[in-house]
Amino acid sequence: MLNTLSRFFALLHFLWAALVFLAGMFAVLPFIVFCTLVFRGKRSQDAAFVFIRLWARMFSLLAFFFCRVEGHAAYRADRPYVFVSNHTSFLDAVMLVLVLPQSFKPLGKIEMARVPVFGMIYRKVAVLIDRTSRESRERCVEELKAEVSGGQSILIFPEGTMNRTAAPLTEFYDGAFRIAIETQTPLAPVVLINAGKLLPRKDPFTGIRPGVVRTVMGTPVDVTGLTLRDLPVLKNQVYRQMEAMLIGGAD
Repeated sequence: MLNTLSRFFALLHFLWAALVFLAGMFAVLPFIVFCTLVFRGKRSQDAAFVFIRLWARMFSLLAFFFCRVEGHAAYRADRPYVFVSNHTSFLDAVMLVLVLPQSFKPLGKIEMARVPVFGMIYRKVAVLIDRTSRESRERCVEELKAEVSGGQSILIFPEGTMNRTAAPLTEFYDGAFRIAIETQTPLAPVVLINAGKLLPRKDPFTGIRPGVVRTVMGTPVDVTGLTLRDLPVLKNQVYRQMEAMLIGGAD
């Protein structure tokens, strides 16, 4: 009986969270479109992020998903970073919008652009990739490099998709590390702890529950002087750093 009631209230929570998510998106969409039409480059992303953060804050509070951030002091707001984060939940993007110290251009799967309302905003503020297409992958790398060169931070989930395993992390793709080296931009590792427990990818309808997502921002990794020959070592260094952050911060 208790299990049935728990699943019922979880379903109500999911429906409420979905309603808040969509209502907030409808509310900020006109402003984000306006920003992307009036401004260009980083100014466009900075302006749009004012409203994206407003939506994320509203969703966080009304859907009962809260965040606690650690390690902000290591980051400068006046320079771009290649942010890299683990990925375990649909909550990840919302929490990163709330805690990262500046606007960023995320790399996102093209499939997300098909989500009603959210997809319209996603097309405006993200670089979309079709991982099945080599041409799309190469185009995205060049587009993200151009964003960084223009002073815009970017966000990449180096695992490529949500982690479906019991391991803290899955294997990393090269893209984020290649961009960091070729643009000589510091890598900024970030880990999200507990998001997958609050809104799991598997059975989100009845697995959802309110709570706090801990976000730990690691020490930025300087890539000055590195070349593509150093990419494997750099990738392994960041992987180990993020793995230690996840293991050390596990509840």
